[in-house]
Amino acid sequence: MSSSVGRPGTLTAAAAVLAAEGLLALVLGGYVGVETVIGQPTDLVTSIAVAGFGVLGGALLLWVAWGVWQVLRWSRGPAVVTQIFALPVAISLIQSAQYAFGIPLIAAAAVALVVLLAPASTRALMGEDGAR
Repeated sequence: MSSSVGRPGTLTAAAAVLAAEGLLALVLGGYVGVETVIGQPTDLVTSIAVAGFGVLGGALLLWVAWGVWQVLRWSRGPAVVTQIFALPVAISLIQSAQYAFGIPLIAAAAVALVVLLAPASTRALMGEDGAR
């Protein structure tokens, strides 16, 4: 079921949110990597780890977004788990007055969870049609 005919709108929305989050993480990880190379980081090892985590995490989120887009059963678990982990990160950002990052992240995670757990998404991913 890899055509848009069999993909409910909820999964299209979920894939879009996951792809946006993945792309942002990839870009931010790349930015930290470039800044690490051209700048003088206070802690080189931490800067490299943050850059690597951002790039790897972004790439993995894009892969999960692709799985959701293709209506592949395996993609639901990682998609839901990443959004659950995003919520405390967003709350922490909001508590530290980083509203420009925290509010969009909590909104994106909430939207992704709602559409991933919607009945149409569950049927498509977990029903007989999504048993791949």
